[in-house]
Order: sequence, then structure tokens, then C-alpha cells
Amino acid sequence: MIICKSETELGFMREAGRIVAETHRLMAEHIEPGITTGELDAIADHYIRSQKALPSFKGYNGFPASICASVNDQLVHGFPGKRKLNEGDIVTLDIGAQYRGYHGDSAWTYPVGKISAETQRLLDVTEASLYAGLELVKPDVRLFTISHAIQCVIEDAGFSVVREYVGHGVGAELHEEPEIPNYGVPDRGPRLKPGMVLAIEPMVNAGSRYVKTLEDNWTVVTVDGSMCAHFEHTVAVTDGGHEILTKLDM
Repeated sequence: MIICKSETELGFMREAGRIVAETHRLMAEHIEPGITTGELDAIADHYIRSQKALPSFKGYNGFPASICASVNDQLVHGFPGKRKLNEGDIVTLDIGAQYRGYHGDSAWTYPVGKISAETQRLLDVTEASLYAGLELVKPDVRLFTISHAIQCVIEDAGFSVVREYVGHGVGAELHEEPEIPNYGVPDRGPRLKPGMVLAIEPMVNAGSRYVKTLEDNWTVVTVDGSMCAHFEHTVAVTDGGHEILTKLDM
């Protein structure tokens, strides 16, 4: 069942989204060669809690940290720890915050220092695919129309859509219905209605689409060792279109 949120619930989710967005801004200020992913996790944890919120991921199904930090060929669910970021790396930080029982969720892939032109193109295309999907979020649109738009941007650029991991509804639970694949046939799937809140999150590989999970049972990496990127926003369907809840007003 897809849950439509009340105005009160959306208010809590706007606040959760603000906290997530501000945590990302803080992360961007600290990402540089030499910092460890564990240090980034500690900074994010402290900020989220300072805002009277809780890190959504800490303890979720046993996850040991407050954010996911996935480097280079790690797609999602990377453990923060002692790993130092190096010049030319990319790091995906997936951040969730729970405010008064409601979640915001956003991931972003960041360059560490100067990266190669092709890796930058991977980041640019993945971010563009996210916004291509978000542009279509409005009442009565069928969900897989959004999925198809994301897929087209990625594959037209020569990159691969990961199919094992998808976006999702979000609200009082971190993961709610519906599942939102990053590929699909347009004009199919449930119709969007005001009050639905979706975490839309393209996950893209520079090489083949295939991924595997490491022995820690969490960290997902590309099978061929290629770079990968992940961009995500939480978005609410409104009467007139949509509202991105995890985007800062700059």
C-alpha cells in the first residue's frame, strides 16, 4: 500500500529533508584527500543529532554507522571507517535523518580533489538522470514513466543502470512502497497522487550493470571494478507538481 502523507506529516518530512540537505552541505565542506570515511561519519552523526533528529541508518537492520560511505567501485552500503580518501577518488555519501518519526533520505557522489574527465562525466550523467526523473513527478503520471526517463539519460550516455537496487517510498518507515526502479516501460505502474513521498535514486555503473555484495553482507561493488555513482532526493507529490524535500534553497 502506498501511503499518502498529511500536511502535518509533510511538515515533519520537510524538516527531516532540511537536516539531510544541510548534512550534505557540511560533508561537501570536509571532503578532501586525507580525511577518513569514519571522520565524515562522526561529523554527520554529530550534526544530525544537534538538530534534534536521529540518523536513520544507525542500527537499521544492524547497520553499524550513521551514514553510508561508498568509494570508487562501491555502489551502496559502504561502511565508514579508517579508509582515507585519496586524490581522484569519488565517494558516495548516503544520508538519512529521522525527525519526529519521519525520514528524509538523500545520496550524493562527490569528487575527491581532481578526478578524471570520464569519471566526472559519470557523475554529471547520473545527476542529470535524477533530475530528468524528478521533472516528471506530478499527479496522474504513471511511476514507470519516471523510471524510463532515468534509464534513457543513463543508457544514451553509454553507462549502465543497476537493476538489483531501486528507489522507494519513504515516510514513517525508511523504506515504504512503491519500489522505484531506474528502468522501465513508460505509462505503466501506479499513478502518482498528492501526498506520496518518493526517494528517487539512480545508481549507475561506468562499466557493466552487474554488482555483488562483499563478505560483510552490506557493501555492494561493481563486478568489473568500474566506477559507479549514486544520486538521490526525497520528493513529495503536490497538487501542482512536486517538492524536493532534501534540496537546499540556495
